[in-house]
Amino acid sequence: MTFLEQIFANLDSSGEAVVLQELREGQPVPLTARQLLAQVLVARAYLRRLRLKKGDRCALLAHNSMQWVAMDLAIMAEGLTVVPLYARQAPAELVAMMKDCWPSVIACGEKTLADAIVEAWPEAPPSFCFENVFTAGREPAESPALAVTEDDVVTIVYTSGTSGEAKGVMLNAGNVGHMLGCTSARLDQLMKKHPDQDAVFHYLPLCFAGSWIMMLTCLLRGSKLTLNMDLAKIAAEMRLAAPDYFLNVPALLERMRKAVDEQLWKTGGFPLKVYTKAKGAWVRRQEGKGRAGDGLWLGAANRLVFPTIRKKMIGGKLRALICGSAPLSLETQLFFMMLGIPVLQVYGLTETTAICTMDDPDAPVIAGRAGPAIAGVEMKVAENEEIVVRGPNIFPGYWGRPEETAKVLRDGWFHTGDQGEVDANGNWKIVGRIKNLIILGSGHNIAPEPIEDKILHELPDAIQVVLVGNARGYLAALVTGKVSSEETQAALDLVNPGLPHYKQVRAFHLVEEAFTIESGLLTANGKLKRDVIAERFRREIDAMYEVSKNRASKNSAVKTA
Repeated sequence: MTFLEQIFANLDSSGEAVVLQELREGQPVPLTARQLLAQVLVARAYLRRLRLKKGDRCALLAHNSMQWVAMDLAIMAEGLTVVPLYARQAPAELVAMMKDCWPSVIACGEKTLADAIVEAWPEAPPSFCFENVFTAGREPAESPALAVTEDDVVTIVYTSGTSGEAKGVMLNAGNVGHMLGCTSARLDQLMKKHPDQDAVFHYLPLCFAGSWIMMLTCLLRGSKLTLNMDLAKIAAEMRLAAPDYFLNVPALLERMRKAVDEQLWKTGGFPLKVYTKAKGAWVRRQEGKGRAGDGLWLGAANRLVFPTIRKKMIGGKLRALICGSAPLSLETQLFFMMLGIPVLQVYGLTETTAICTMDDPDAPVIAGRAGPAIAGVEMKVAENEEIVVRGPNIFPGYWGRPEETAKVLRDGWFHTGDQGEVDANGNWKIVGRIKNLIILGSGHNIAPEPIEDKILHELPDAIQVVLVGNARGYLAALVTGKVSSEETQAALDLVNPGLPHYKQVRAFHLVEEAFTIESGLLTANGKLKRDVIAERFRREIDAMYEVSKNRASKNSAVKTA
């Protein structure tokens, strides 16, 4: 039984239970399992009228919606390959992906998206909009059999393309089915066979692999998945949804932590005193340096302050936060643990069907680690501390790129490009990315991420820190956000003494505007395009090293004189 058969069988048995809802103007707009199945059948009938062939690609370009879910399921059910695209991405980048896989048709959530593609690509394949498919009153005439087998490629998800060029990751029904079994089993542990329907809040774009797997898992489990339709309203809507759990990226959790700190500073008085004392006590306890009286402050905070924070921030019934896409800062994970909210980390790549490791809800959460490998998946550390993986979750290859596929799939192992370490209990920690390694002129190899995180910790008003220094004599940094030179230097003065000489950052350049997806300096899921940044700021980077060189020459001249 394929994962699609399982999902459709579950929807059929769920009947009038609400499985999806959109939040619009603070009000839920629900869709029952029966209504979702009807929408899928309507979409399937529309696709069949287009006379597409099994295996044809169908691009799906739309913002999150219940219709997105119905169209995604319909495309796969018809034996077509869905190519989900990020609606916020620049049209030129979207066109490059579509030219790579050349879809037979483009399904667009709205006309403006279709028009933008045609403007950038006049020769684009034909497109249609959701409003032409989900016409009011249209009823499906039949319920055809599913046209999917375990080996069929059901989706091509384009990778982030941190080096500038995205690759299409093919995932087959077997990959997805295995992953849904693993994610559902972990959620069974978290919910402990709770008889009520899972309530799940969702704000991440459904076109991303991890987000898509969460959505499919919810449909498989019969959960009630509440879709956020306006990112500016996430805080209010997550409270309205009252979720048991939901998927996050580190950036949101870090913003939530900072917002709590800022609000308490504004409030002041006794709540701030209790919070500050308890926070210090909590940190000392984690470091094994507890003092007399720490327990009293933590007890007071657990009675008087933390419950209020939890209720205002997320609501009353949350069991856990789930976090993926990038390592979560230790400070932020410990903050939520202090509030009594477990943060379960997940590690994976699109090529591993989004997931390799997941924190075990029944085991103690190890802050800073992303849990053990999931069932059926093997992981080990290879050359250069690279994580390699094998199992039924590994993708069959990149679309149309056999040479690129051969580079990463070797002897049955997928080479992730990530550097990691594993503890005695099998819990993994991601320490860097091989392609991001900076190789100084001295030959030292440096993973930039840990150092960037340290600087950001000491420079809370900064948005991004990007280290540079390939083939140079030392490290320098680009720092974005509204920070001063004095603040940045003070942060470096705190960080540098704790680092070996070759890892110390000796120059910096301030960039007031943050790097964004729209500027082309971040990938669709918010990762730094380091090569693009280095090229865009080449003049500024050269200037940092030129100033230092001139300074050194003057010092040399003085000494000689």
